[in-house]
Amino acid sequence: MNNASRLTDPAPATATTTTTTTTTDTFRPAGVTVLRPHTAISLALHRRSAVAAATLVLVLAVAMTAAACFGQTYIPPGAVWHTLRTGSGQYDLVVNELRVPRIVLGALVGVALGLAGALVQTVTRNPLASPDVIGVGHGAAAATVLALSAGVVSSPSAMPAVSVLGGLAAAALVYVLAWRHGMQPSRFVLTGVGIGVALSAVVQLYLSDSELEAAETVKLWLTGSLNGRGWEQAAPLAVVLLVCLPALVWASRAVRPLGLDADTAASLGVRVDRTRLALTVLGVVLAATATGAAGPIGFVALTAPQLARRLTRTPQLPLVCSALTGAVILVAADLAARTILPPLEVPVGALTSLVGGPYLLWLLGRNRAGG
Repeated sequence: MNNASRLTDPAPATATTTTTTTTTDTFRPAGVTVLRPHTAISLALHRRSAVAAATLVLVLAVAMTAAACFGQTYIPPGAVWHTLRTGSGQYDLVVNELRVPRIVLGALVGVALGLAGALVQTVTRNPLASPDVIGVGHGAAAATVLALSAGVVSSPSAMPAVSVLGGLAAAALVYVLAWRHGMQPSRFVLTGVGIGVALSAVVQLYLSDSELEAAETVKLWLTGSLNGRGWEQAAPLAVVLLVCLPALVWASRAVRPLGLDADTAASLGVRVDRTRLALTVLGVVLAATATGAAGPIGFVALTAPQLARRLTRTPQLPLVCSALTGAVILVAADLAARTILPPLEVPVGALTSLVGGPYLLWLLGRNRAGG
């Protein structure tokens, strides 16, 4: 009887539990922590990405503090904090009216460009692609000079809405012309380059046929600058970022399968063309709004996602770290542009292009060596 009982007794429950736990740990990717705030919710947290994001937030805070302190007049950090907290004092005009709005705008523009660059590079699967490549900056510039020549407005800084519409129209034209039984990333990039060249010719025709003062004003805007800008330009950009936040949460999950080839992604149930279109529209909206706020600032959207990817070492371009990297780059670049040749203020777009050009050459050489 005792022998028969031993044969029919079920295995202990702890053995099954141990086997299940071991199997789960075996298939969990290295460096990933699974968070379960609820039984129906499971979140995967990449630990290196979290550390990189926290580090970038700290670096951004340091850069913004330095930007508030340094300039033609040095203000100690304690005085900056007192002025921000009380809204009064001898540095109220410099801190609250001149520097802080400019710093906040620079951070927001950097966030928008970093996100836009990551989305466009994910869609095209090309590290050399950026919103400028698909005509967003050129479309905004062409719309600006056409509105100026028609006498709609007298200053390019007064027409961010026209710049946004121009960027969206140019990107839509590129997408329509590149579509042929689906969206091919290589055709999309080449079409964008062609449209950009054509729109640049429109801008050059305006500059060659306009008065000197008007041409100088447009040339300054085309370089990209935060000088003279503040809350009036930052508020609409902040609203756009908040409105796009749910779409960005969706995009953070949608970009993962697009890192695979189109056939593999489609076999996983992804609607590749629709997903690419939605991500492109989201990136173009962010880039066009940033361009309308500060003018076309080159190379931030190109470099920020690649630097963020090297920091996190993730298979896909990390959206959060790309946004933070873009903000750090632009705030630091604007600080350097204000202080490198005092009392002259260099347009921040000129400085980012000066630094981004060699980076682009290095990236081209690296891709050629890798290929």
